[in-house]
Amino acid sequence: MTTAARDHGTPEVTFANLYDTLRSRVPELAVDLDAWTRRMMRWHFSPETGSPFWVSRRERLGFDPLTDVGGFADLEQFGLFDKAELRAASALDLRPRGYRDRPFRVFETGGTTGAPCRIVNVTRLAYDVEVYRTVLEARGVAGGDVLAMTPSGPHAYGHFVEGLADSWRGAVFAIDFDPRWVKAALRAGGEADAYTGHLVEQTLTLLNGERPALLFTTSRLLLELAMRVPRPLHTYGIRAVCTGGTTCSAAEAAFLRQEHLDGVQWIDTYGNTLAGHALQADAVPGAPPLPEGTGHSYHLPPPFAVLQVVDPADPWREVGVGERGRVRVTTLLEDLFLPNLLERDSAIRTGPHPWFPWDGVAAVQTFHDGLTDVQQAVEGVY
Repeated sequence: MTTAARDHGTPEVTFANLYDTLRSRVPELAVDLDAWTRRMMRWHFSPETGSPFWVSRRERLGFDPLTDVGGFADLEQFGLFDKAELRAASALDLRPRGYRDRPFRVFETGGTTGAPCRIVNVTRLAYDVEVYRTVLEARGVAGGDVLAMTPSGPHAYGHFVEGLADSWRGAVFAIDFDPRWVKAALRAGGEADAYTGHLVEQTLTLLNGERPALLFTTSRLLLELAMRVPRPLHTYGIRAVCTGGTTCSAAEAAFLRQEHLDGVQWIDTYGNTLAGHALQADAVPGAPPLPEGTGHSYHLPPPFAVLQVVDPADPWREVGVGERGRVRVTTLLEDLFLPNLLERDSAIRTGPHPWFPWDGVAAVQTFHDGLTDVQQAVEGVY
């Protein structure tokens, strides 16, 4: 559906009709997970449509994805995905042959646990924009100009914000932001303060010179900005702050809400370049509080991706609702197939939410168990 058609001929989005609206605007969200899994196996492992990366691996898997994967649960046959394979791959080998005639972009991860990974985007960004815009409409803050205090260059976050503003023809005021600079400094034993200050100064200039309605950033940088901005954000025209990242504690979140975000909605997400955006679901009135004092959960829309919280000692066993474990994600997009990737995060598994009727996660933290890649994770400004 085009933006113009949506703006002039569709019902108002509310949380009561959010899920139905999402499935209407992105029909793929209504596809059964098992059926979608079978479709993705045909897409990624057929020589006519699949990427060289996956088609070349088909013969040495020990099973045939086209005949032996009948549903999502059968993806366990792939075992745990080794991110080193993605780091070593050519980006063009990840491009599906079925999209050979479509425009594409190459995005890179931030390199939190090592060398960056490169992926190809053809359709995924458009899905992310449509889903997130719909959520903003339900919250009453879609539209207006945007201040992007986000990673730029090859990083997906900045491109996503641009696509979102394009969907309602808003301006994007962006800063120069290379998250790897901070991570390199920290790995070398240095400090992040100088570069963080550089990012904040750019942002303050734009806040003073423009009237953006939305601010996109990371939760860590929001904390830094709040400490240095001379007056409340709403006085600059900000109606909502949209963040990603996992390093904001419950105490820090309470501080931001009480001291700096009066009159401003705060909309958080959990995710990354490989997994996508897990959407914030607010606390349900009257429901028991989520564990560890958190006020909301995050829900990643299937069938594009599935978040599972698993036993760190047995990554094939999901923990129970309310229990903490390590995050395992499977990405099932035409652009990108990643089965059973163990993330650097731990989280508490939550059940479905009235807005998003599938399991979610809450109280996300960096996972620690002595594994090298997780021990060496450098979050920097995330």
